[in-house]
Amino acid sequence: MRRGRSRALALLIGVGALGGGVAIAAEPGAASPAPETGFVSIFDGKTLNGWHVSARSGHSRRSDNKSGGRWLVKDGAIWGSQDIPGNGGLLITDESYGDFEVALEMNNDFGPDSGLFLRSTEDGKAYQAMIDYHGGGNLMGIYGEGLPGGIHLRNYSFAGSPEAIRPADRAPTPLIVLPESWKYFWRHGQWNELRARITGGPTPTITTWINGVKIMEWSDPERRHQPRGGIALQVHGGGDHTKEFVRYRNIRVKRLDTPGSLRSQL
Repeated sequence: MRRGRSRALALLIGVGALGGGVAIAAEPGAASPAPETGFVSIFDGKTLNGWHVSARSGHSRRSDNKSGGRWLVKDGAIWGSQDIPGNGGLLITDESYGDFEVALEMNNDFGPDSGLFLRSTEDGKAYQAMIDYHGGGNLMGIYGEGLPGGIHLRNYSFAGSPEAIRPADRAPTPLIVLPESWKYFWRHGQWNELRARITGGPTPTITTWINGVKIMEWSDPERRHQPRGGIALQVHGGGDHTKEFVRYRNIRVKRLDTPGSLRSQL
């Protein structure tokens, strides 16, 4: 990492700094989750073995209901796009998970709307760690995909480009990266790590990270969803994004279930 980028990445903010407080310095990655122990790869870099495409979500717009977008493996990564204008869908793990942490690397075009679905059903009901990589979107906010109650939590939005952000009003978790430092923290056109953890039920806690820095932590106060489900990647329906791609690689998961937590969710 270049020296200038390293210094900028160290500019992290404390609670309340967005309101005019003074920025404080912190070591990059100081808010990282636990070390990489216990993680298992769920993408072999060559095939989609262990995954399947679902055309049952609301993002699949084909009248024959036979396509959930276009998904392929290229250059060691999963590439997803709409196969025809407006038609998206989901790529879901064959296995289901309860309490877990999932990490991946992402290098998407700026334009398509995607997402990392947690405990997803075949028709796409899930807690979603947002990968809305477009103007007005955000990364690693929390959304209730198909869930009651209108969950939509973010602490910033892209201000028209991938290198500029604006803080959100009334954010549930303050954003720890200074807006002016975002272009050093987030590396557009390169591989960046996204991570999400979901634990507990029937009212889970969800935590998200970008490049090792905690972005959001939120506990659902209500029971809205099933305690287990797949891990899914999304290509959003609508518009014409047939020539733009989402790209994911190095996908790995750590199960966090314990006998007690499993019993409590049955």
